Amino acid sequence: MSKTAAATVTLGTPIQRGDQEIDTVQLRQPTAGELRGLNLVDVVQLEAGALITLLPRITDPGLTDAEVAGLGVTDFMALAQETVGFLLPSDSRPA
Repeated sequence: MSKTAAATVTLGTPIQRGDQEIDTVQLRQPTAGELRGLNLVDVVQLEAGALITLLPRITDPGLTDAEVAGLGVTDFMALAQETVGFLLPSDSRPA
């Protein structure tokens, strides 16, 4: 994997999971299998439903669909932008 195959996002509003507070989420570049059933145009256009399906597949700790759906807009967009960045050709990615 290249060094751009992972990204860390610090959440503005942590996710509360029982006694655990998740304030940082690691994203990894999705594999073809993790994109199965998704329309890539929807992902690139930041369509919420597609990202709510994809993000649980590529996050560590693994977020649930409900946790992703419950994110504030700012945190959701931060995760979405990093995810879309993985789908760009390497010469189009920001440095």
